[in-house]
Amino acid sequence: MAESSEPDPLSCSICLDVLKSPVTLHCGHSYCMDCVNTYWDREDQSGVYSCPQCRHTFIPRPLLNKNTVLADLMGKMSRAGQQTPPVKDEVTPGDVECDFCNGRKLKAVKSCLVCLASYCATHVQPHYESAAFKRHKLVEVSASMQDKICSKHDKLLEVYCRSDGQCICLLCVMDDHKGHDTVSAAAERKERQVRVFIFGNSLYL
Repeated sequence: MAESSEPDPLSCSICLDVLKSPVTLHCGHSYCMDCVNTYWDREDQSGVYSCPQCRHTFIPRPLLNKNTVLADLMGKMSRAGQQTPPVKDEVTPGDVECDFCNGRKLKAVKSCLVCLASYCATHVQPHYESAAFKRHKLVEVSASMQDKICSKHDKLLEVYCRSDGQCICLLCVMDDHKGHDTVSAAAERKERQVRVFIFGNSLYL
C-alpha cells in the first residue's frame, strides 16, 4: 500500500528522526541541514546533486537556508512537550532492520541481491525510480543476507557446483572449483523443482 511507505512529514527521511535545523529543497522535500549536506558531500565528485526522496537534480549545489516556519513548529512542539507521531514500520522482534537507516531503524521490506543489503520502504525507493539501479534484483526481505555471500570472496553465491554439491560464487569457479560441473544456482533450483514435480506425478501413474 502506498500509504504505508509515506514518511512522517515532521521527520527527516535520511536519518528518520525529528527534523533538526530543517531545510526545504526546491522540490518541496525537507531534511535536517546536516543530513542533506552529508548526503551531498558524497555527490561532490559528479557535480550533480539530487533530492534523496524524489531524485530531482540540482546544478550547481544549492545554498541551504533554514526553513524558519518548520523550525518554529518543531520548537513549539518541543516546548509543549509533545512527541511526533511514531514512525510507521518500526522494527519489532523477528523483523529485519533496514541497513541504511541512521538513528531509528525501520523494518526492511526488500533485500537487494546486488547491493547485498536490505531496505525499508523509504530507502528502497531509488531502486524503483533511478536508472542506476535498473539491473539490481530485489527479493523478499531476507534475514540472513550473509548466507548468500561467499565467505572466501565476499561475492554472491550464484553458481551451483554439481561436483561438490554446493553453492559457490563466480570467483570460486575459477579457483577451487575450476573444471567442475557447474550451473547457475537459478538453473539448478528450477531443475530440482521439475524433478520434484515429475516424481510427485509419477506416484499417480
